[in-house]
Amino acid sequence: MNFSMTRRRSLIAMAMGGTLGAVGLPTTVFGATPVKGGTITVATIGEPPTLDPMISTADLVGILTQHIFETLYTFDAKWNVTPLLAESLPQISADGKTSDIALRQGVTFHDGSAMSSADVVASLKRWTGVASRGKQAAAVIANIEATGADGIRITLNQPYAPLTALLAMNNSAAVIMPAKKLAATLNEFIGTGPYQLKARVPDQYIQLVRFAAYKSRAGEPDGYGGARKQYLDEIRFVPMSNANTRLESAIAGQYDYVDSLAVESLAQLKAGKSLPVILQPFGWPRLVMNTKKGLMADLKVRQAAQLALSEEDMLYAAFGDKNFYALDADLYPKGFPWATDLGGAVYNKGDAPGAKKLLDAANPKDRTIRLLTSQQYEFHYKMALVANEYFKAAGFKVDMQVVDWATLVQRRANADLWDIFITHSPFLPEPALIEFPSKDSPGWWDTPRRDKALNAFNEARTQDERLKLWADVQKAVFEEVPFIKVGDFNALSARSPKLQGLTPAPWPYFWNTWKA
Repeated sequence: MNFSMTRRRSLIAMAMGGTLGAVGLPTTVFGATPVKGGTITVATIGEPPTLDPMISTADLVGILTQHIFETLYTFDAKWNVTPLLAESLPQISADGKTSDIALRQGVTFHDGSAMSSADVVASLKRWTGVASRGKQAAAVIANIEATGADGIRITLNQPYAPLTALLAMNNSAAVIMPAKKLAATLNEFIGTGPYQLKARVPDQYIQLVRFAAYKSRAGEPDGYGGARKQYLDEIRFVPMSNANTRLESAIAGQYDYVDSLAVESLAQLKAGKSLPVILQPFGWPRLVMNTKKGLMADLKVRQAAQLALSEEDMLYAAFGDKNFYALDADLYPKGFPWATDLGGAVYNKGDAPGAKKLLDAANPKDRTIRLLTSQQYEFHYKMALVANEYFKAAGFKVDMQVVDWATLVQRRANADLWDIFITHSPFLPEPALIEFPSKDSPGWWDTPRRDKALNAFNEARTQDERLKLWADVQKAVFEEVPFIKVGDFNALSARSPKLQGLTPAPWPYFWNTWKA
């Protein structure tokens, strides 16, 4: 590293504002005998920008709306795709171009109408037109049609391995809605989920109540799949954008569940009235580059930014204790089939002179990075503070714009307003679910090399072949820098001792839970 030890310690301490004690192992939370009835309150990181899960990739939107809307498929506890509104996994033709999907019968929407293949076809066509993941699929979809009242067929131009996983995601989601309620901008939020929307008071609460006519799958709960049991009468989501306020409310036991707490608060949390919920491993933060317009549209500038950073210092500032983070350049950690060992050549360099040399060679007219971040995810903000110092040492100027998360989500959709934003996501079972493959996701990575690598990966017919081709995709990421991975991290939330039946999950869900 090229910073002095004193300087590094100073900027990290500034970002951290505290230290951590020892960390226990994550625990799956089980209760005794389920109790039906009651209301829970859930403190979230803020006000969702929308309740339309098709048009947003924000985790907050997915967390809320997965209780209202459902998809044809979802993920089980081992991250396998499993049926939800579909009766079974698709029947795929020998050439890989046709998927026939049988639909569950007797499923009812919240408005009392019965779900039919016409609703599914109309919903999927809207998804391919307005959702970033849907547009990603639309590039290979030739036709979506009904094959009867309880079946649909998706015909592709070419084999496309990620299709069922894309249909299973809960953000930018292929949710099924009544055809008559569909519109470019939704006016009603009608789904098939276990809970339905009763009221939304902006900046105060979103109230969901049990849907009496809900038809659960049979069997036992299995991750996001299996049975979805409606023990609770009501779930009330309360926006709480200030991280310290969320922590104080968790310590005081004011809410049944509090999402996204700073990991250095674990000792305080243990001394309070709520119980820690640790998800390990959770996911990976990243700095997304605006490859479409502005400073970061220049590859050499992106490479300079990549060379400038010390991801180790960013992680330490954000999380403080190595039990909560790991240095990892590659897009999946060990233990996932997609794990590789390819990113070390460009990761964690902290090379200010080398970065400045690249920046000087690019010679942009304006070296100001508009760095967009939010304190609602406090670790984003702490990483931004450290990145700011490393960028400045490499010759950049930094305009750090700190906004609420809903504003960030709105701004990142406009390529004229930012150069880098900070986000994160959980580790997903299918690489195609990562936002970067879509040319329509903020960042807009669109190059011949990207197309060649991803098309080959997505058209491969066997898992072994896909695993080999995934290496080419990662090499393209490391060399073209559409984003910079910071590392791996674990997540901390809190629950009331009265909230039972909860299984830690990257997008927390509250069917199958009850209040003791």
